[in-house]
Order: sequence, then C-alpha cells, then structure tokens
Amino acid sequence: MIYDIGIIGAGPGGYTAAIRAAQLGAKVCLIEKDSVGGTCLNRGCIPTKALYKNADVLNLLKNIDEFGIKVDDYSIDIEKIHERKQNIVKNLSQGITQLIKTNCIDYFEGNASIFDRNKIEVDFNNGKKEKIECRNIIIASGSKPNIPNFLSNVEGLYTSEEILNFSSIPENLAIIGGGVIGMEFACIFNALGSKVTVFEFMPSIISNIDSEITKRLNIILKKKGIEINTATKVKRIEKNSDGYILYAEGKKGEFYINVNKVLVSTGRIPNVEGLNLNSIGIEYDNKGIKVDDNYETNIKGIYAIGDVNGISMLAHAASHQGINVVERILIKNIVPHGNIIPSCIFTFPEIASTGITEDEAKSNNKNYKVSKFMFGANGKALTLGEAEGIVKVIAVKEDDNEYKIAGVHIIGPHASDLIHEGILAVENKMTINQIKKAIHVHPTLSEAFYEAVMGINEEAIHMIYKR
Repeated sequence: MIYDIGIIGAGPGGYTAAIRAAQLGAKVCLIEKDSVGGTCLNRGCIPTKALYKNADVLNLLKNIDEFGIKVDDYSIDIEKIHERKQNIVKNLSQGITQLIKTNCIDYFEGNASIFDRNKIEVDFNNGKKEKIECRNIIIASGSKPNIPNFLSNVEGLYTSEEILNFSSIPENLAIIGGGVIGMEFACIFNALGSKVTVFEFMPSIISNIDSEITKRLNIILKKKGIEINTATKVKRIEKNSDGYILYAEGKKGEFYINVNKVLVSTGRIPNVEGLNLNSIGIEYDNKGIKVDDNYETNIKGIYAIGDVNGISMLAHAASHQGINVVERILIKNIVPHGNIIPSCIFTFPEIASTGITEDEAKSNNKNYKVSKFMFGANGKALTLGEAEGIVKVIAVKEDDNEYKIAGVHIIGPHASDLIHEGILAVENKMTINQIKKAIHVHPTLSEAFYEAVMGINEEAIHMIYKR
C-alpha cells in the first residue's frame, strides 16, 4: 500500500494533520512511539492545567472569607490530585484514539525514521520492522526538555515532565528559568504551599510578551510570596542530605540558597533523535528542522510541523501548521491561513497575548495608540473576586488612515478565554468602529475588551478623560 501522507508523531500537530487529511479523502498513516496526544496531552498542557485547577481552588480557599464563607480546615490529598489528573488524560486520550479509528487512519505504534524521500521505516513496539511507502511525509516528533550541560550530572532534578508526578509538596522549591513553563509551575506550587524561588538569566521573566504585562505580573507574584531573581545566573548545584544547595550570581553578587527540590525549566529542544535526518540530507540545527513558508523541508515532499521546526513551541501552533500543510498538499491551500500565533500563560492571574506588543510598535516606529481598561472597573471581575489586571489594546494607523487593532494583551481573570475576540480583531485588522457595532453582554469580562477598544478614540464609558 502507498499512503498519500505518512505522519511521524501523534501529538497535537500529527493527529490533527491526520484527521484533516482523512476528511479530505487521503489515505493516511500515523506513527507514534509513545502515547497518542504527545507531550501536550500526556506530559504537558493538559496535566499541567489539571494541577492549575487544584491551585486555583486552593487560592480561592485562602480568600474564602471574602465571600462570607467560613472553612475551618482542609487538607491536600496528593494521590487524589494525581488520580483526577490521570483520569482527564485518559479520557482525552481515548477520545483521540476513537477519532483516529473513526476516520480510518492507520495507526502504528513504534519508532519511525525516514528511510528515503518516500519511505518511513518503522521499528514496531511488537518487535517487527517494516518500510512504509508514502507520497508525502510530515514530521511532527515534538520536543523534549532542555537540560544545561552543567546540570546534567546532578541527580534528582525535576524537569517540567517529571514534576507533574510529585510525591510530596516541597517546602522550598527552586525554579531555574522564568519563562512560561517555569512561571506556571511557580504559581502552582506557591498555591500548594511551597516557598518558591525563581532564577531567570534574562532581565525579565517571560521576556517575549509585552513588557508592561510582565512588570504587572512580577509585582503580583511577589505579593503572593514568590521570590523572583532576574538577571541572575545559576552557577552550580550541589546535592546534600536535605536536598540541594543552589549557587547563583545576580545583581548584588554571588549568593546561595538551600532548597528541597529544583525544577529545571530552561526551555525545550526539538526531538530529532532517531529520525535519520543526516542520512537523507534534511537540514536542521539546534533550533529545529529548517522549513520554508509552507513548512516544507529542503527535501521536496517532506514537511516538519510543530515543536520540531522550532517556529513556535505551542500545541495550537502545531495543530494549525498540520492543517495548513495537509491542505497545501491535497487542495493547494485554497483557504489562506493566518500567521499570528496567540499565546496564553496560566499564571495567577492568567496572561494572554496576540499581535504586536507596544515594545515592537515603538521599535518599528509605528504610528500607534494604546488604550487600557482595568478589571477593577469591571462588574463581573469584581463579583468573581478577581479584579487585578488590565486589557491592553494597541491600534496602528494603516495606509488608509484608519487605526486598526494590531495587538491585544490581557492579564487578568479568564484571559485565555477573552483573548479570542482579540485574535479575530487582530487577524482581520478590524477597526474601532467595527468592534463598536457588536453589543457586548453585561455583566461580563468581555466588556473590558470592548471598553479598552473604545478607549482608543476616548469613547469608553467607564473611563475618565481630560477635556
């Protein structure tokens, strides 16, 4: 049998690409060496968000008196936490498996390598080996945690995958890396009761988002008791009977701290091991497999999507790229795909972002306006007891002399849900008047987005302007 498309990796990029290809009538095979759903479902996004909800409940309990409810005592059942987390993963995994079967996709369990331009060699988990012929190949093999060389010989350090299965809550937790993953776990374990200390080499935590949002988050997290050391280099870690001694150098010189556990969260690297890229001549570097605008490698008919191409290590980016590639192969991409990749960060409060940041607008000399609306002035946020944060909207003046929505950045309650109206506005370069036409329901958090947009032209009702 010759498959129209052979896909290596059944994570969000791979299984989404396989299903879309099947919808379009293609004969597809999907090869996975581990578990369907990839890192995101099994060791990343989903189990992390399950723990995030546990942390969210604990944060509510800590402030439950505000709601006129008295809780005398409560305890944490770690076994039950993990049971709930694994049940969520299991249910979603079974759902994806059923989708694969229903769409008549041939699913193979085993290690895959590219034998030549049109063949994938599979070392099946049952011990058999076989070469599978495919007209097109999509590599969706994902990524793995990056461990700096100087820490590779230190025993017992957590990665972002291993910490998901913690057996006890550390009294003191050090996190090396103040990026998205590091800060999410900082918030989770802070809520669980750990004293969390973050070490970030860069001048700011989560440095790839709007700097105003980062500064606000920094202040909020410090109030929660999370210690954040930016512009700080971890020099070495020593293991002792109580845990670890972490030596670092920061703005005030060298120092050390004693901790029970250490999470190394210094990014992820593309998973290219065993793919046989060198033999076939596929170009790649430390950042990932090199692809063109169509996600095609230097070998015609072989594509790379998701984390493995290093463009964006986000599950939704992988899924979008997978659909994009399949439609380019099978229907010549008759529907154009957007290139703006939104991001959500599950800290407390949440952060969500899409489009241009104010920092980018300044550095690119854009003619722009900024409007911000505080959640503290939003009725729904106040009723939720989550009034911290803002919605920030950036509008850029285009060639037609109109200001159009170019960036939306949110820190506050349910930011990950609110951002989607912003995504549509940025992707479609909507004007302020186009947003104005849409009636926003009261009382909702979405009103904060509406008010922020209206503030561009000083038309927001719940803002005060100097006249």
